[in-house]
Amino acid sequence: MRRVAIFLASITLASLLASSLSPAEPDLIVSLYSPHEFELTADPKAPHWRDVPPVIADHDALGNPVPGHRTEIRSRWTDQYLYFLFVCPYEELYLKPDPVTDKETPKLWEWDVAEVFIGADFENIKHYREFQVSPQGEFIDLDIHSDRLNAANDMLWNSGFQVMARIDRERRVWYGEMKIPIRSIDARPPREGNQMRVNFYRLQGPPPNRRQIAWRPTGSRSHHVPEAFGRLILKR
Repeated sequence: MRRVAIFLASITLASLLASSLSPAEPDLIVSLYSPHEFELTADPKAPHWRDVPPVIADHDALGNPVPGHRTEIRSRWTDQYLYFLFVCPYEELYLKPDPVTDKETPKLWEWDVAEVFIGADFENIKHYREFQVSPQGEFIDLDIHSDRLNAANDMLWNSGFQVMARIDRERRVWYGEMKIPIRSIDARPPREGNQMRVNFYRLQGPPPNRRQIAWRPTGSRSHHVPEAFGRLILKR
């Protein structure tokens, strides 16, 4: 009987912890503090990801459901880095031949990618950074001014972020992980309660039936609508 009581208490405690970390607001993602850096594994079952509640992206940028592509996004932060993990179900992959993973891939968004658009300037919301990872571990980062987009100039900026990706073809899921220096996004020292403006996207599958998945709908085919972004909050 005592064992049953302990077991039930542990379930209750776990449920309370999960509910306390789950955002009540649909436009909010909680980034949970880690006291130490960790190796990128692109594995949601890794100890540092296992108990982090995700937000879900399962609609396109216009707000229409995208069946079969229910994407989970988790986040953690340390004293130096911001981490993101994407869990990406797919129907069909659309991958760049001969991938290059030791330097940026221009126009990576023409293939399958997961994207983070994030900025810390609440006064000038049109300025933010864009980070992408592909199922093959390709990457690109860009310094974005949404009122004067110029891909060639935007990609000259480099954050020094790192990525890891892997594909589970049997389950039809790919996983992408990012490790982003916080100083590349935010001039403030990272502290609990700091907020940033953020949105998450995926581009998935071959044309002409290419899928577009967005966390916060933008009301436009364009992802570059910062007025529609949600918020990320650092929490211990």
